[in-house]
Amino acid sequence: MKKRRLVTSALPYVNNIPHLGNLIQVLSADVFARYCRSAGYETLYVCGTDEYGTATETRALEEGITPRQLCDRFHAIHRDIYQWFGIAFDTFGRTSAPEQTEVTQSIFLDLEANGYILEQTIEQLYLASKSLFLADRFVRGTCPSCGYHEARGDQCENCGKLLDPTDLIEPWTPLAPGEKLEIRPTKHLYIDLPQLKDKLEAWLAKAQAPWARNAVKMTEAWIRDGLKPRAITRDLKWGIPVPKDGFRDKVFYVWFDAPIGYISMTAGLTPEWKSWWQNPDQVELYQFIGKDNIPFHTVVFPSSLLGSGRPWTMLHTMSSTEYLNYEAGKFSKSAGVGVFGTDAVDTGIPADVWRFYLFYNRPEKSDTLFTWKDFQERVNSDLIGNFANLVNRTLTFSRKNWGAEVPPGIGESALRQQSQQAQAAIRDHFEKAELRDALKGILELSDLGNKTFQDAEPWKLIKTDPKQAAALLHDLLYLVRDLAFLIQPFLPTTSARVARFLGLDPVPAWDWDRIALWDGLTKIEAPEILFQKLEDDDITRWQAKFAGSQKEREAQAAQQSKQESNLEPKTETPEALFRQRIDLRVAKILEVKQNPGAEK
Repeated sequence: MKKRRLVTSALPYVNNIPHLGNLIQVLSADVFARYCRSAGYETLYVCGTDEYGTATETRALEEGITPRQLCDRFHAIHRDIYQWFGIAFDTFGRTSAPEQTEVTQSIFLDLEANGYILEQTIEQLYLASKSLFLADRFVRGTCPSCGYHEARGDQCENCGKLLDPTDLIEPWTPLAPGEKLEIRPTKHLYIDLPQLKDKLEAWLAKAQAPWARNAVKMTEAWIRDGLKPRAITRDLKWGIPVPKDGFRDKVFYVWFDAPIGYISMTAGLTPEWKSWWQNPDQVELYQFIGKDNIPFHTVVFPSSLLGSGRPWTMLHTMSSTEYLNYEAGKFSKSAGVGVFGTDAVDTGIPADVWRFYLFYNRPEKSDTLFTWKDFQERVNSDLIGNFANLVNRTLTFSRKNWGAEVPPGIGESALRQQSQQAQAAIRDHFEKAELRDALKGILELSDLGNKTFQDAEPWKLIKTDPKQAAALLHDLLYLVRDLAFLIQPFLPTTSARVARFLGLDPVPAWDWDRIALWDGLTKIEAPEILFQKLEDDDITRWQAKFAGSQKEREAQAAQQSKQESNLEPKTETPEALFRQRIDLRVAKILEVKQNPGAEK
């Protein structure tokens, strides 16, 4: 019996709009979950917004609203963007839901009962003017590792090094940029990772085989460099309260509670959540994240589960990507650089086109670069010139010569054998969560179809050997059907359209066993153009429009609006306005006749 598959993607942080680099994770999990359903696995795809933490509290302070109001607004924005991109979550929850508090506090109490929680007094940056100990993300400064001047107090965005606020050179806070920060002692709770090291290593020895290479290397580096106790509390108001005397004025650190969100969101979906999360013999957990989140998912979160002593479903496969960079720099939510989800919607380019390019360019083994020019070339040559071209030329030629009927085949063919071999390799890539390789395998199969069509020259063959021409188009039609099935996880809307051209139900009703049989087509509909080419003028316009940061774009738009509003209105006479708005003509009546159809 097949194991059930539990799929998660890194919970997007809710204080901003996701950019294309962020979208890769939720899209990757969506593609994998769609594949799993088509392959007959009982599948649950869990995601939602990560809502607690300093960044939320900071932005809410900046906007003069409550953290809850901020989260409500951005949760809806995230939900709408993912819906537009066609992401098929089984549940899209929130870490501010009551189930999150219940599950997080339960795991903490288990850890404390088992002796894995420490109390430590630390020196922490303090803002005297507000009598406030500063949580890590309230602090900025220079990274001691790479010299980056805008490093956060928890992690340097430039080099990825995890930090404590007191590690920063010349620290300061956005709450009072000119005020010198003090260092004062304060007590916090820590998870005792050194004491959990043996449990963690025993689990890692069995767990790492199906992990991405960067996940293995980064996790090994954490172990090699020596595990240290990790703080799990913060001096904030917006978060999950710590259920322990002496610490009830603190909340849990967001990176302790955020991964627990996968569990609590499942609990919010079904009372049978333990059949997924405490069922390791029957369920496999697949997680899709960016490389900056690796240690929290391979060390901190697993250690929390192992230390609780409960029979948790542990990580089976880790698919962790490198960075997707933008033009000459990096995508950045905090700096507002790149193409964001709302920008993609505003371009008018269909969601499937964006999905195609993000997977064609998915940074699986190294950083990749989004450029508008490459976007144009890949879409026009590979999506349109290859895949869409095969669909259109095959169906158009078949309709022209055989009408709505499917031309008869003559049995086994070289194309069918090559297709079956390619499909086996594509399925293997899907199973290993090698999504970019799976897509490129599909495009190679489509290219094989185009080459077969071109080499056979059916426009000539139908005159000299009609039977062979019919067999050729029979096989090409079934290849198009198979490609519609194979590409469905990546391009669900396009897949459904091609299925309709072939007189079939939408692809989710299919399965892998069905496409092994080249039968079942009965009626061919007239095809439609699947995609419009991306023109040079459009690319140049979008490249200029989405240059710089979001704040710079907003400032430019505001300035332009101001300039337009300051233009003096032209004063025009009534006579001039009449000539502009009224088309007045004079005609001479030459003859009048009775209308025979009139009632009077």
